[in-house]
Amino acid sequence: MSLETTPSCVLTSSTPVCLENYWDNCFDLEAHLRLFLNLDQATLSQQLETRRHLVTELGQHFDWATVPDFYRNQVGSAYLFDLSAWHLESRDYIGNTLRLVADHAEGKVLDFGCGIGTHAIAAACCPRVDQVVCVDLNPVNLEFTRYRAAQLGLAEKMVFRDAVQEQETFDTVLCFDVLEHLPEPQSQLSHFYHHLNPAGKIILNWYFFKGFKQEYPFHLDDPCTVSAFFQTLQTHFLEVFHPYLITARCYRKLPEAQVV
Repeated sequence: MSLETTPSCVLTSSTPVCLENYWDNCFDLEAHLRLFLNLDQATLSQQLETRRHLVTELGQHFDWATVPDFYRNQVGSAYLFDLSAWHLESRDYIGNTLRLVADHAEGKVLDFGCGIGTHAIAAACCPRVDQVVCVDLNPVNLEFTRYRAAQLGLAEKMVFRDAVQEQETFDTVLCFDVLEHLPEPQSQLSHFYHHLNPAGKIILNWYFFKGFKQEYPFHLDDPCTVSAFFQTLQTHFLEVFHPYLITARCYRKLPEAQVV
């Protein structure tokens, strides 16, 4: 895979000012969750511990033929606990992902599969970002992210949808912990390519693995599909170097004339 360094972005070796609130309290994540769910602190702490693996339990009956229904209707609020527990425990690791977002996000940003909103909020805090479009199949995730945006004074900078509009274009696409949940992630990469402006970038990660103990039964791990994903990635995008020890990667859109 080709790799480039780019002089056009400024690497944030220390914490960007726009992200300082994240290291204080994960953008007030725990308080937002408690108020959104109308729980007292003791109950919230208990549920963060006891319900964090509920999505895995639901996934034991996962069917690739009904992916949209699983995430839209069956998961419900389970991801709020799963993702929140992970974000609260992995603050520094996720913080480096947010540093990567701060280095490269600009203009109109798509957060595809926004989850509990942490990455979208970070993007909205960046001064070079004009708007963040948050897309998620799960209506509870969308409403929670909308609630967080309002609490943080970012409501006018963020919009919320369950799908990307057909002719919409973006300067930056974020996609974290989503591609392994799709039956054809290579097709989603192609969609990203067509929705990106000519100088656009994508920042994403993937985990095509069901876990050593089948902890992630809803993750794609089909070798042929994974191979097609990487072929699409390598022919449509050029990797941009970053210094952070994280799984997320940044890519610049290749000109159409260079796409095989």
